[in-house]
Amino acid sequence: MSWDIIFQPEHLAMYGQGLLTTLWLLLSCLAIGGVLAVLGALALTSRVWLLRKVVGGMTYFIRGTPLLIQVYLIYYGLGQLEWIQARWDDIWPWTHFKEPFFCALLAFSLNTAGYTAEMLAGAMRETNPGEVEAARAMGMSSWQIMVRVVMPSALRRTLPPYSNEVVMMLHSTSLASTVPALTDVTAVASRIYSDYYLPFEAYLAAAVIYLCVTFALIGCFRLLEKHFLAYLAPRTH
Repeated sequence: MSWDIIFQPEHLAMYGQGLLTTLWLLLSCLAIGGVLAVLGALALTSRVWLLRKVVGGMTYFIRGTPLLIQVYLIYYGLGQLEWIQARWDDIWPWTHFKEPFFCALLAFSLNTAGYTAEMLAGAMRETNPGEVEAARAMGMSSWQIMVRVVMPSALRRTLPPYSNEVVMMLHSTSLASTVPALTDVTAVASRIYSDYYLPFEAYLAAAVIYLCVTFALIGCFRLLEKHFLAYLAPRTH
């Protein structure tokens, strides 16, 4: 094994830059996807039949197709349409479709939004009826009940499954390496492999990086669950 090549300063710097790209992509897609997921969950639990069906169809497509296909559809599909390319120099938002990072970010954001919206909508439907009745007895409107009672309770109860979604999205960011000019951790490993033919060392180093970040994320979510879900823990007396 030639680990000395992996630990050369320039290659460690490449992995560091790849890690920054991976983390920035992960945090950005979680932020955008989180906002879209809340809106999607509200739509999925809405009384408007058409809104439920449209958003439900979108989440069904997102959950029923591989993320890699979604990345290809946006970068090699939408991003390569002549109609968009004719406008991506001066007309917003088409100007962003010539940027590899934006295309990957859009695909990841829509993907995590689809899964998270369904999880959150399920938690909202399972809200304790007693909580809603108590809020109505206090004179709250339907919107106030949603904002002050249903949504906060659903967000707390969604934390455990959402932690799995975040970890899955971290691993899924490795698909960004399929987009040209986007250098994440996996893309760095692929470059070292092609330059030095060191597949084991290059990809094992990438695996260690992903493993460390995964443990850090799991630890953060365990602390959040301990704080926000303490009321669900069994009483000791």
